[in-house]
Amino acid sequence: MRYHQFSTVLFSLLFFVCLIKAEQTPLVQVESLLKTTTAWDGATLPAYPEGQPEITILKITIAPGASLPWHKHPVINSGVLLSGELEVTHEDGRVLHLRAWDAISEVVDTWHYGKNPGDEPAVILVVYSGVVDMPLTILKKDEAGDEDNKASAQGHTPAACCAE
Repeated sequence: MRYHQFSTVLFSLLFFVCLIKAEQTPLVQVESLLKTTTAWDGATLPAYPEGQPEITILKITIAPGASLPWHKHPVINSGVLLSGELEVTHEDGRVLHLRAWDAISEVVDTWHYGKNPGDEPAVILVVYSGVVDMPLTILKKDEAGDEDNKASAQGHTPAACCAE
């Protein structure tokens, strides 16, 4: 009988210790990477457009040394650079430098472009919050009305930088 009581007490203590230990090392951890009401340039994000909401998630890979063409987004979007480096240049000349796991709230309706200054691919996961039939990206036209071909000159088509 005494052995049974001892075993029950020991089991209860071990169970209690395991519960405490489980609470100290959760199996799920949540870390907020970005929560904001402004774009990276400080501008307040606009209201969401009217219409049927449509979420698009893109994984964009930019080769080392490659630049995207000048473009703008008519919808709110944000991303996380998963690997590599990325420089985002604003139409006013400001440059945002991103490294792996940096989050960005992109500018809306503002011309900008990205460049990978590093020696490995830059991989960014971007979430666009738009509406059905609204483009995610608009490419800037040059003087002759052609799409900016900065990306094409480096072996990338403008479509490689931006979703339709």
